[in-house]
Amino acid sequence: MDLASWVYPLLFLTGFAAGLVDAIAGGGGIITLPVLLNLGLPVSVALGTNKLQASFGSFTAAWHYARRGLVDLRACGRGILATLVGALLGAWVVRSIDGRVLGRLIPWLLAAIVTYMIFRPKIGGEDRPARMGEGKFALLFGLGLGFYDGFFGPGTGSFWTIACVLLLGYNFSKATGYTKVMNATSNLAALALFAAAGQFHLAAGLVMGVGQVTGARLGAGLVVTKGARFVRPLFLAMAILTITRLLWVNFL
Repeated sequence: MDLASWVYPLLFLTGFAAGLVDAIAGGGGIITLPVLLNLGLPVSVALGTNKLQASFGSFTAAWHYARRGLVDLRACGRGILATLVGALLGAWVVRSIDGRVLGRLIPWLLAAIVTYMIFRPKIGGEDRPARMGEGKFALLFGLGLGFYDGFFGPGTGSFWTIACVLLLGYNFSKATGYTKVMNATSNLAALALFAAAGQFHLAAGLVMGVGQVTGARLGAGLVVTKGARFVRPLFLAMAILTITRLLWVNFL
């Protein structure tokens, strides 16, 4: 479908805001998906377009974190492979299974995470000893969260970040870098399936993608320079907004 010319500046600004927020704390889909749906795009096209533009931002943020030393891409190989497989499986399964059960469950899981983080304010402030080996972590969470992102999606970044903090002992900045690498993997996997079915709006996705790249570079730079103390409150805020949106969509 054709979009009016005035829509594209709005889409750029939307992509910029989402890329900025997502690079720091995740949750950019809270901003982008409602905008795409309100433009009148069919749900499948809106979802595909959202994956297209999000891929720009997550890839840009991941690359920036890798260049600044927050994440080692070579050490992420097993996690990338497991996440790719999980995301493809999730996107395939979602075609035949109703995702409303997850929609009703996930807000409460996120609420438990937020509550835990509020009452443990020192968690994620600095690196701690790992509680799980990196190989086992990559396989377990790559398959599990990759599948979840391909199947449902909202809150994936929050789950990745808290898993890295609690089980790998990463501080929030390092956990955010790892999260963006895995987000980029599952976004690209899901995008491939949407693209194969022609379910995306190319012009809208590209314009938003330019905004995503700009915002992601700025957001990733802020994380690198300001550190974990800057990331933590924004992570909690975006997790709370994700909870609110999921409760609204699935219960109200």
